[in-house]
Amino acid sequence: MTTSRPDPEDLTARARIRDAALRHFGEHGFEKATTRGIAETAGVSPGLLRHHFGSKQALREACDAHLVKLISRINEQASADTAAGGVSGVNYVAASLAALGPYQRYLARALTEGWAEPVFDAMVQMSEQWLAGLDERRSDPPFADRKARATVGTAMAMAVGILHKHVSRGLGVDVSSHEGAHLLALTVLDLYSHPWLSPEEAAAYRDALDKTRTDTETTLRSAEEHP
Repeated sequence: MTTSRPDPEDLTARARIRDAALRHFGEHGFEKATTRGIAETAGVSPGLLRHHFGSKQALREACDAHLVKLISRINEQASADTAAGGVSGVNYVAASLAALGPYQRYLARALTEGWAEPVFDAMVQMSEQWLAGLDERRSDPPFADRKARATVGTAMAMAVGILHKHVSRGLGVDVSSHEGAHLLALTVLDLYSHPWLSPEEAAAYRDALDKTRTDTETTLRSAEEHP
């Protein structure tokens, strides 16, 4: 029994449908976007869309899978740059913005509406990989575990894309442009290399947080025991 190869034209149509879906989901949201509208933008019939993806949900999952693959390629290149002694920080920021620029509206809506979990999770996983190397060079133990730091760090990093217009306005240049990407990378490097708190100040704040939590728990127990 032989299996026929996919028709090249079908593969092209599949990519067009996916790209049209990224645009429609970004502009209208998942609920309001229609497969008919997506098919029309892609220049295919609704039947061909169903042939390739089956449902709108499956189409959305294909969009997420496409972005996960794209982000993974960027991460692999950044890792290769690091191994070769390149300036991976600047290259990673610039490459990420350039590659994800066309999908910013999709990501902004998807993330704020609580979907695109595979995309966010993939970025968290990559952040954990970077932190693993950084943690080996740390002289002080971290306050939170690596997964927690990777999760919050990813959310903070992705906020630049979600708040693209505000960040660009604040910097005075579009962060998706070459000049803007360079300025953003320099700013990120400055923030990472010059923390706002000294280790001693951070430790003092941590102790204060722990004391506040302990005092709160004591107050709550007392209220339960003596209503």
